[in-house]
Amino acid sequence: MMKFKSNQTRTYDGEGFKRRAACLCFKNEGEDEDLSRPEPAPSVSSHISRHQDLKIASKSPSALTKQDISFNLVLLVSSSRHPDQWIVPGGGMEPEEEPGGAAVREVYEEAGVKGKLGRLLGVFEHNQDRKHRTFVYVLTVTETLDDWEDSVTIGRKRKWFKIDDALQVLQNHKPVHAEYLIRLTTAACGAPCSPSCADRNGNSPVSALTHNSSPHHGLSTHIIDNTESHQAGLNWT
Repeated sequence: MMKFKSNQTRTYDGEGFKRRAACLCFKNEGEDEDLSRPEPAPSVSSHISRHQDLKIASKSPSALTKQDISFNLVLLVSSSRHPDQWIVPGGGMEPEEEPGGAAVREVYEEAGVKGKLGRLLGVFEHNQDRKHRTFVYVLTVTETLDDWEDSVTIGRKRKWFKIDDALQVLQNHKPVHAEYLIRLTTAACGAPCSPSCADRNGNSPVSALTHNSSPHHGLSTHIIDNTESHQAGLNWT
C-alpha cells in the first residue's frame, strides 16, 4: 500500500485558491520542436504589471498536428491516495516559488524525470471540493531516474501512455487533469478551447489571448503553514 506524503507548506492566492504547478511530460524527441517552443519561465511580477486587469489567462497553444498527438507518449504517475489510479504529476507551489520552477521540481519529485521546460499550456481553475489554480506546462523528458524521491518514500509509480489512453484513464479518475490534455489535443485539431468542456468537471477554462500575453491572476500569496520551505535547487535541463 502506498504511504501518504507528509504535510507540506501550502500557498494561496488573494482569492483563496491553492497555487499549484504541473507538467505534461512527453517522450517523443520531436515534442521539443512541435509542441514545446521553449520560452523562459514566466515571471509573476511581469504578470501583475502587464495584466492587472485580467483575472486569468494563458498563452495561446503552439501549432500542433494530429500526428503529433497520435504518436507522442505522455507520462503519468500513480495517485498517492489511490495507487491503482493515474494522474498528471504536479503539486502545490512553495513560498516564493515561481510557477515554472515549481513545475520542474514537482515532476522531479513525483515522476523522477528531468527535461526541457517548454511553454505554459494554461492556468486551470478547480472550484468544486477544493479550490485550486494550476499552472500547467509542457516538458520534454531528457533524463529518467531509476529511483526518485516519491518512489522511495511512498512507492509512487510512473508509466508512459499514448495520448488517447491517458485521456481515458484520467477521465475515469481525475477529470480535472484530463482537461489539460483536452486543451492540448483541441489545439492540435485547430478548434478553439470550449468552456463547456471544463464546466462538466468544475474546472474553469483559461481565456485565450494573443501569443505575447502571459497568464495572470491576483497573485498575492498567503502562507498558511510557516514551516521551512524545501529548496530543490534543480536545473531546468
